[in-house]
Amino acid sequence: MKVLREWHLKDIILVTLIGAFCGVIFWGTSFLYNLLAAALTPFGLQPFANEATFGLYTLAGPLAAFIIRLPFSATLGEFLGAFVEMILGSQWGVADLLSGLIQGLSSELGFAVLGYKHYDWLGIISTTITTTVITFAWDMIKSGYANYHIGFLLLLFLTRLVSVFLFSGVLTYLISRLLEKSQVLSR
Repeated sequence: MKVLREWHLKDIILVTLIGAFCGVIFWGTSFLYNLLAAALTPFGLQPFANEATFGLYTLAGPLAAFIIRLPFSATLGEFLGAFVEMILGSQWGVADLLSGLIQGLSSELGFAVLGYKHYDWLGIISTTITTTVITFAWDMIKSGYANYHIGFLLLLFLTRLVSVFLFSGVLTYLISRLLEKSQVLSR
């Protein structure tokens, strides 16, 4: 794979800023998650709180990839976001780092399978699929999803897929295009 360009200080600063900004979003999303979980728990639907908000927790990876367009920018952006979330006092503590790494690598894979050449709708679809499948497989182990009925699992998976597509996909695409049009990040 030929890298279009090397990492420069500007790229490192930018991915750090994206991670920090998204880390604050992740931390804030925890409050929304807790409200949804509290509302859904009496009905036995608490896992849907995680799935509905999941796309917000995976925003940093695709956003970093779309803006920086270098290998491992998605992984680094997502991991740094998780680190900032943890430092701000996340209820999940150091486990955020493992989640951030898995989410970042799963997002990265979506761009890697396309040779880091598609920062368009194909890239969005690819990273949405890899992020959803890999992180859902991780939750089968980590969160005990393997114990759920197949119908319930399918609904959880579809909810995650839609959340990742809307928040980590469409929102990322729109933000990157707005930044591109404004020429804030011109190279």
